[in-house]
Amino acid sequence: MDVSQYLEIFIDESSEHIQTLSDCIMALEQEPDNKDTINEVFRAAHSLKGMAGTMGFKRMQRLTHDMENVFQEVRSDKIKVDSAMIDLLFKCLDAIDSYVENIKATSDEGTDENEAIIKELNDFIQKEEGETTEQAQPEKPAEEEHPAEASDGGNDDKFSLIEVTDNEKKAIDEAKEAGQKIYGMTVYIQKECLLKAARAFLVFRAVEEFGQILVYRPSSQDIEDEKFELDFSFLVASNEDLEKIQSAASNVSEIEKVVGKEVSEFHLEGEETAVQEKEQTAAAPAKEEEKKPASEPKKAAPAKKKAVVGKPATSRTVRVDIEKLDLLMNQVSELIIAKNSLVAISSSDGSDNTQSFHDQIEYLERITTNLHESVMKVRMVPIENVTQKYPRMIRDLSRTLNKKMNLVITGEDTELDRTVVDQIGDPLQHLLRNSADHGLESNDVRVERGKPEVGTIFLNAYQEGNNVVIKVGDDGNGIDTEAVKQKAIERGLVSPEQAENLSQKEIINFLFMPSFSMAKKITDISGRGVGLDVVKSGIEQLGGDVEVSTELGKGTTFTVRLPLTLAIIQALMVEIRDEKYAIALGSISNIEDIPVEDIKYVQAKEVIHLRGSVIPIVRLDQMLDIEPKEEEPDHLTVVIVQKGDQQAGLVVDNLIGQQEIVIKSLGKYINGNKLISGATILGDGDVALILDVNTLM
Repeated sequence: MDVSQYLEIFIDESSEHIQTLSDCIMALEQEPDNKDTINEVFRAAHSLKGMAGTMGFKRMQRLTHDMENVFQEVRSDKIKVDSAMIDLLFKCLDAIDSYVENIKATSDEGTDENEAIIKELNDFIQKEEGETTEQAQPEKPAEEEHPAEASDGGNDDKFSLIEVTDNEKKAIDEAKEAGQKIYGMTVYIQKECLLKAARAFLVFRAVEEFGQILVYRPSSQDIEDEKFELDFSFLVASNEDLEKIQSAASNVSEIEKVVGKEVSEFHLEGEETAVQEKEQTAAAPAKEEEKKPASEPKKAAPAKKKAVVGKPATSRTVRVDIEKLDLLMNQVSELIIAKNSLVAISSSDGSDNTQSFHDQIEYLERITTNLHESVMKVRMVPIENVTQKYPRMIRDLSRTLNKKMNLVITGEDTELDRTVVDQIGDPLQHLLRNSADHGLESNDVRVERGKPEVGTIFLNAYQEGNNVVIKVGDDGNGIDTEAVKQKAIERGLVSPEQAENLSQKEIINFLFMPSFSMAKKITDISGRGVGLDVVKSGIEQLGGDVEVSTELGKGTTFTVRLPLTLAIIQALMVEIRDEKYAIALGSISNIEDIPVEDIKYVQAKEVIHLRGSVIPIVRLDQMLDIEPKEEEPDHLTVVIVQKGDQQAGLVVDNLIGQQEIVIKSLGKYINGNKLISGATILGDGDVALILDVNTLM
């Protein structure tokens, strides 16, 4: 029996419970007497303890049990919630999270007992209530203390009712000839057990350390499929004492009791049937009832079943609404119909099939577009999956930095592709830490400047076209561009003369350079110059970009733009000389035919005046290092692209049309050119490069 099938479920459920605990403890700090929150915390801790015990992770179970003890005391109004308790609970939560991370990586919880934390928990209860540390230890089954208690032959010894097959009897005889003892054992599982099959497997694994299980009742397959109540029986051949085997089985969590004894007589399948028929006594129905557990002897397992817990797959999961799956199924059905129609047309001999063929192609195009949209929706998850861990982080930073701060999160229901969500967490975390450490002033300075003593850090997410915009900022000091400029001069990045001509944007870009830091000293939080560098590289890898707006004394805002998905996009295909390029349709505002004489110059750069806006012109042939045309045309085809409030006009030779393209990564081959974000394979087999217009703004 393999419990690796339960590991992914355990990991997902544990992560949810940990997040619930974190949120509730945060809320409890603000409202210590909120009974609903206290009950929710207790339920989450209890569930986490039960799951850990079910999977056999005893260290994690012990720690969560001690946490549960504290929550129980709070529920009973014996202990009051204070900041010391909150700090201790968060310390426990971090330790539990560490267990889960170990389980993700190795399928094992590790060897860290976290004795110091457990002692703190028990000392906390002892201090508040005068209890001894021993009284706060994890509860242990009675059988653990008296493992050697054997059955007295009462109704609990269901193993005595086992009827063995000829093959099983042969295996038993061979074991006895080898000098081994045969023990019958019946294991009773607690009613509260969530995964009975997993619990049974852990019992089998513990018992097989001492011997070989020869007979299972119910069959091993039925046990694995959880087709049994709260007990199961087996016969084991061993050279060890019964007490050792019984103790090993009893030590498995959520086992109510284990009964067993040495067995010398065995009932062969069907051997009592004839006697019962002759006697026809009132005991016959009872006998029939006794035979029910062995109703499927043909399914009996081999003599010994190997069980190995494998490493869990690292596949990421997405929870999908059943309505989305129904819609997806309907569209796949339509796709099959369209395919059959095309097959029918191709196999017919008629000469007037051209129109039907085009109709089916249009129908197929509509289906594939709808199918793409449906699959995108299936892959989409709310950004809340990332942001829900940040309030805890800001709380910890507030205590570490001795600054009062408050995190305001809006737009948590904004959805992103799962692959984007998985990777955006670290960049956003760096931005929030930057706001807390560098952005917000100290409490005294804020009061002197007439600001609220509690600083505000905000995170706002919303959808804009085919992009998701995430704004992270604060109402702190803002970026001192003069100080950044001087730092850049000190490091030799620019000369004093060059620095005088730098724009605010160019100065701020120094902050995104590796090893560039404005921190006066290195701490655990900042000063190493890797924060904003990681932010920029991480976001660019996702096909996004980051902008900074700041005002000295008022605050700073980082604006991150990300694509909704990394898989399939609608694009405008353009031609520059003989090469084809793709531009994401979501970035395009409009297309203009501009006479050459309308092009003006501002600071030696080409611009056009279009409907009240001055738009810079970008000649893509120059950007891509393509040979210029021999003759300049009278009119230019200009694709107007937009990023936020900024616009630019891309000069192209020809427009090919709109097309749905699948994005393929170019990997390391041309990663030096930020203008190219990927490539796609066209219908004729040609490769077209995808332009990243964000780099042109």
